[in-house]
Amino acid sequence: MSAPLPEALRARFQRYIEEGVSDRAAALRLKLSPATGARWALAIRRTGRAEAAPQGQPKGRGKLDPHRDFFAEIIAQDGDITMPELSAALFDATHVRAHPNAIGKFLRKLGYTYKKVTGGHRTPPCQGKTTARGLVQAPHSSSVKAPGPCCLHY
Repeated sequence: MSAPLPEALRARFQRYIEEGVSDRAAALRLKLSPATGARWALAIRRTGRAEAAPQGQPKGRGKLDPHRDFFAEIIAQDGDITMPELSAALFDATHVRAHPNAIGKFLRKLGYTYKKVTGGHRTPPCQGKTTARGLVQAPHSSSVKAPGPCCLHY
């Protein structure tokens, strides 16, 4: 979305309208489109000023915010519930349809996270392989001090 046009331009447009210049002529003088001139003139007639409308989405948390307690209760009962199951449970209880991704985003905003359980069997490291710790060389024992340990990178 582009940025709104400057307030100074809107004030100049308003002065032209108050002087009796038509919407279209005032817009052409200021190198605006006739449609912009018509919208600004309508705003001047309605409110007395041609202010820029607020940009972005309205503040609030959307349609899922009233169901925050419902989600907390369901998650407390079964912490391993999937997002599609949450969506179906929400629809069954309240007849509100919500995409599973929207529910996931909402729960992340509330601070819920999901951590994988890493208790599965892992392959042990190979016995004959050298690790990076084995490639670090100690400085020489000469009178000249080395700048620090030297590491070999592959």
